[in-house]
Amino acid sequence: MKLEKIKGNTYYINAPTNIGVYVFKNKNCLLIDTGMHNSDARKIDEVLIENGLHPKYIINTHHHMDHCGGNLYFQNTYPGCLAYTSEKEKVSMENVHLYPTGLFGASAIKELHKSNKAFFVDYIMDKGENKIGDEKFEVVKLPGHTIDLIGIITREKVCFLGDSVFSSETLKKYSLPYLYDVEKEEETLKGLKEIDADYFVISHSDKFFDKEELIEIVDDNLNNIESYKNQIMELLDQPLTREDILENLAILNDLSMDFNQYHINFSAVSAFVAYLYNKNLLQYSVEDGKLYYFKKPQ
Repeated sequence: MKLEKIKGNTYYINAPTNIGVYVFKNKNCLLIDTGMHNSDARKIDEVLIENGLHPKYIINTHHHMDHCGGNLYFQNTYPGCLAYTSEKEKVSMENVHLYPTGLFGASAIKELHKSNKAFFVDYIMDKGENKIGDEKFEVVKLPGHTIDLIGIITREKVCFLGDSVFSSETLKKYSLPYLYDVEKEEETLKGLKEIDADYFVISHSDKFFDKEELIEIVDDNLNNIESYKNQIMELLDQPLTREDILENLAILNDLSMDFNQYHINFSAVSAFVAYLYNKNLLQYSVEDGKLYYFKKPQ
């Protein structure tokens, strides 16, 4: 890992989850996301120490563990380090059972729990201009991947996008996108093309992007979502359960899954089914203890 300059006082650390770094005049710095756990956080901290930086603030784009799992390390190592996020992401960060509960549909099986410790948030960030220290940062709402994901734009017009959009490399590896809300994700992706910024950092990518490159990536994401919608509609020429749909998608798209990824993919299938049903394209029936979905006659 190393600190890479994007423009002005805006940097990032290329890591499994890319970390935004904004440097203040007094060498305090703001982190955008903190990695999966203490081990990631220590490596990030080593880079900061090498560059004489003191983490004073954290902004979490959303509540998934690979974006906020290092918070406790920085808050414990640097007393007074303040955490910021959006209103609804704060709820999930401070109630870490909600994510695994959402995946499992009940009090979750232990393998889905990634943390038993709450990640406390000091301040809620609203859409628009927010002041932190002596600098102003613009917050953009980017729901879809999660309920209230946010992006951050620094004064140098560098935008940190979290997981609101996936890199081409990520789509090749995990083509079925984890989405909380398909319709909001499509709206967010289309809105990314209109953001007034020059450079963009996606959380899982080996580089940052200019506006033209981002638009190509956004189109790849939109096309990928459309592909999965079409696949599911074709499959539902016959009645299928959500597990049947996932099984077929796994075969058609060569999706490899472990225990955790199965639940993530099942949740993604549920998001697509909800989208299609709410668009009045599907109907359902319950037979012999199974809930089947099928295409609504046109």
